[in-house]
Amino acid sequence: MTYLAKPKLRHPDLPINKLGYTRRDYEGSVSTLCAGCGHDSISAAIIQACFELDLPPHRIAKLSGIGCSSKTPTYFLGHSHGFNSVHGRMPSVLTGANLANRDLLYLGVSGDGDSASIGLGQFAHCIRRGVNMVYIVENNGVYGLTKGQFSATADRGSKSKRGAINGDSSIDLVSMALQLGATYIARSFSGDKTQLVPLIKAAILHKGAAFLDVISPCVAFNNHLGSTKSFDYVREHNEAVNRLDMMTPRAAITAEYAPGTVESVTQHDGSTIHLRKLAANYDPHDRIAAMTYLQERASAGEVVTGLLYVDNDPSDLHDSLNTVAAPLNGLGETELCPGPAALDKINASLR
Repeated sequence: MTYLAKPKLRHPDLPINKLGYTRRDYEGSVSTLCAGCGHDSISAAIIQACFELDLPPHRIAKLSGIGCSSKTPTYFLGHSHGFNSVHGRMPSVLTGANLANRDLLYLGVSGDGDSASIGLGQFAHCIRRGVNMVYIVENNGVYGLTKGQFSATADRGSKSKRGAINGDSSIDLVSMALQLGATYIARSFSGDKTQLVPLIKAAILHKGAAFLDVISPCVAFNNHLGSTKSFDYVREHNEAVNRLDMMTPRAAITAEYAPGTVESVTQHDGSTIHLRKLAANYDPHDRIAAMTYLQERASAGEVVTGLLYVDNDPSDLHDSLNTVAAPLNGLGETELCPGPAALDKINASLR
């Protein structure tokens, strides 16, 4: 794999955030993906979100598996921790890293082949355990690295570039995330930066399993008439359930709004995401209603995007296991080896 470094020269008047960083400080190497790939737009949205949230790059850990999507962490957050695992195994590697050090922000990047096929079991267990992470699937419905075979998320009846029709039912990872207990669930489109950036920002600030399914057309193998994951199809069939903006905590500002026009969701750190509802009856706090809505709109051929579900009182794997707050590499021998008395107490409790 070839990595291309970007020039160090930059415009002296680039905007800076509270840490004194420019957007360039959150970039990575030059992308080697096909020109126009939706994955590069997702990388740009991640860069923008981290820049606007004033995140220290060294406090972020980015992990991936195998595939075009799993190459993308090379193209953003070049000064962050990174680990490229094997095909479909990113969730277990991330879970282990998260348990060892909860002080980092964990960003898992995967693809529809990586998560919905070989890694489906890994995806399911990571979500149901409530690992505190942002899990992004860059979903294009094909295996781009192996020349465009249908992936498990390709819709039944969709057509490949060579004219083959997919006869298999598709796996909807959003529906699975709802069933498995993710506490933040959203879907977006790589061509809609206005929607995608605030969704990523809110996911980063959410405590618990945050899952984002991003439709990301493959310009080489799945951007043609007959594909349900092409740029044109998603633009024409996009059903946005809310209009999004992400607000980080600032001095108190008061305002009056007409009843029912805005839904405010408070994150665990006090920040708020504001939802201006386009669907009058849509409630992002109702898990069962979200499942029903997705099925109804899918049967009408629509791709539902936006914040689909959020839990106002989320928990994560550390809460379930009652783990120590300190990173494991910071614990001494006394904490790690409490002695035979502690072991005897554990054994006695299991008898």
